[in-house]
Order: sequence, then structure tokens, then C-alpha cells
Amino acid sequence: MYTDDDLADAVSAGILSDETVAAFRDHVAARRQTPVADEEQFRLITGFNDIFVVIACVLLLVSVSWIGGAAAPVLGSLAAAATAWGLAEYFVRQRRMALPAIVLLLAFAGSVFSAGLNLAVPALAGNTVEGMMRHAPATAVALASLLTGVATWLHWRRFQVPITIACVAAAAVGCVLSLLGTVLPDTGHWFTPMLLLAGVAVFAFAMRWDASDTTRQTRRSDVAFWLHLLAAPLLVHPIFLSLGVTDGDVGAPQAIAVVVLYVGIALVSLCIDRRALMVSALGYVLYAFSSLLEQYGVVSLGFATTALFIGSALLMLSAFWQPSRAALIARLPASLQGWLAPVR
Repeated sequence: MYTDDDLADAVSAGILSDETVAAFRDHVAARRQTPVADEEQFRLITGFNDIFVVIACVLLLVSVSWIGGAAAPVLGSLAAAATAWGLAEYFVRQRRMALPAIVLLLAFAGSVFSAGLNLAVPALAGNTVEGMMRHAPATAVALASLLTGVATWLHWRRFQVPITIACVAAAAVGCVLSLLGTVLPDTGHWFTPMLLLAGVAVFAFAMRWDASDTTRQTRRSDVAFWLHLLAAPLLVHPIFLSLGVTDGDVGAPQAIAVVVLYVGIALVSLCIDRRALMVSALGYVLYAFSSLLEQYGVVSLGFATTALFIGSALLMLSAFWQPSRAALIARLPASLQGWLAPVR
């Protein structure tokens, strides 16, 4: 399987011409009866060897962390981070294996964050990361997030794994929210709006990457894909939380608001040609209408009925994604269309 990066490297090396690569992409799109860019492709697995390598890497990382942690918890985290970096030197930088690249990056970032918490709050050393975050002061979480952001940025400079920028953004969000939690008087009251603002910031950052590669033929599009996946829950969760959907008491007004909101999310998804927002909001829609049907006596089939209608609607949208998008984009200002992926 050849990726867009492989084709770009072949063009840079003079093996293929730009015209040949463009003709090849058009040929693939014609055979599939849909543009490659429309499918939001990202390379994950090229063969079972990817899974084999991931299993071996996980076993090695767990054992290294376990053995190092027996001496000192921070040592186990640092050893796991160093091991993940070393493995990436071969499997990512030389072999360019996609799934191991993602797993090793997440292992590296998680290990650095754990090490940061252990260093910031030695008294909590030995607990799980979740336990340390629950009991650690906000300043310690902010410092650990800052350390993770810097480390993952260095990882990006070295290995250029697309998901890395999303990890840097997540670390930045964690650092900022933690610092704000130390200065705001009522953190619980302000957390939901702050989370929404963080989602807007990450979404804008993702759109910047998207706008730099509207044809989606380079690694920048893959970076935008992961940023959209990060932005989606940050945007969707605070909105549905403010509607009271998660409280379990869903009435007709909340259900109508959920429908209107999901239609709006679908329109935004069509405009930017990304499906992450719709996927993130899907669980809330299913829950809201299942709860509403249960209140009207449809207990056993509430979820199934909701899933039937929503699944059918999403399949129809998927089948007519490009015609629907073309009709929507045509109504947007020309200045805005230039920032979006072209209609195919």
C-alpha cells in the first residue's frame, strides 16, 4: 500500500512526475466512484506485521515500566518513555509503520506525563495516572502537561507522526485548564465554558492545518484529521452537558434541541468535509432519544428504534455526501470557499 507521502517522495526523487501522480489519483477516484480525499483516508495498518510489532512493543514497554517502577515510580515512567523513543527510531523513522507509530507516540506521551506527575508530587508516586490526577494539585497537572507538550513537540520534530500535533494540543489544553483552575474561584462553574473555548481553539487550529492542504494529499491533512478528532469531544460534550442531556431526564424540549444541534453539526461537517463532529455527537443523540422513548413506554426497543432511524439517516448522508456538500458549499461566500476542501 502506497501513501500520499510515498507518492510525494517519489515525485521529489524524480521517479514519478506530478502529472503521473495526479492521473493516478484520478484513476483511483474514478474506480471507487468517489474522490480519495472524500473518504478521509489515513494509514493505520498495512499488514498483520503492524499488529505483531504493536503487541511486541506493548509487552516490552509494560515490562520495562514494571521493572523500572520497582526501583522508583518515576524511573519506570522515564524508562518507558526512553524505550518508546528508541523503538520509534527504527519502526517509525526507518520502517514508517503507521500503527506502531501511533502506539509508540501515545506510550511516550503517557510515560512523560506520568513522570511529570511523579516528579511534581513525589508523595503520590506509585499510584495510577488517574489516581495521581485526582489527588494532585492543579499546578502539578499543569507542569506535567507542559512537560508532555514540550516532549511531544520534540517527538514531532524527529518523527513527524501526524497524531503528535493533536497530543501537543491536548497537553496545551490540559496545561491551560489546570492553570485557570488555580486562579478562578469556582472551577466547577467555569469548567464547562472553558472546555468549550478549548474545543473552539483546537477546532480553529485544525482548520488552519486543513486550509494548508485543501486537496488532502500531504501529511498536513492527516494532522488536521487527528486535531478534528480531539476538537470534536471538546466542542460537543460541553454543549450537550449544558442542555441537560447527561442528567437522565430528557423531555421533548431537550430532544428537539438535540435534533436542531445535530443538524447544525452535520452542516458544519459537510462544509469542512470532516465527520469527526458527527461521530462525537452521535452517542448523545442516541442517549437522548432512547431516554425519551423510554419515558413514553418504549422501554425494550427504545435504543433499537433510535439507532434504526439515525443509522438509516447517516447511511443516506454517506451515500449522498458529495452532492449534499456541493449544494451547501455553493451557498457560501467565495472567500470562505477558498478555505475549504474543494467539491469533487
